[in-house]
Amino acid sequence: DRAYVNNGGDIALHLAGREQFSIGLMDRPDARGVMRTMTIDADDLTRGIATSGRHGRSFSLGIADAVTVLAKTASQADGAATIIANAVDLPGHPAILRVPANELQPESDLGNRLVTRDVGALTEQEIEEALEAGSRRAQQLLADGLIEGAALRLLGETVVVGARGTAAPHPLHKHQIRHAIHA
Repeated sequence: DRAYVNNGGDIALHLAGREQFSIGLMDRPDARGVMRTMTIDADDLTRGIATSGRHGRSFSLGIADAVTVLAKTASQADGAATIIANAVDLPGHPAILRVPANELQPESDLGNRLVTRDVGALTEQEIEEALEAGSRRAQQLLADGLIEGAALRLLGETVVVGARGTAAPHPLHKHQIRHAIHA
């Protein structure tokens, strides 16, 4: 009635009957500690979970620390997480260090496309602007039925789009959750 496959945080689920699956959202993939939790029930449409961002195993074109996506399949979640994480961005901002992907990994399929290596200090307004760009992309994917929800994280700020049932394991400060958009 309950099975899952976890490939480095990309998760495929099978849930039947009254089964549930709980996931923990991290502040960023290279940090310890659960920031929020979410429970997926057998009657939910979500069967795939994936996270992408500049701290992950792959290169990112955007500046998100982490974008976790819930979708009907793991492959949909994986693709959407990458698309949304790339949309969390401030193109041309001087505090963002970008280098050609092939300088970091000569065989990269990204070639000489610029990938994010570091994000310096950003103002609260700049963080909000970058998260809003990613949020608009997530809302578009949600409206098109391609995702069930997403949590976008950048420099201590979080935006949740469409996801239901998230709970913080401990009280969060007001500045940690900018706004939530529920479908």
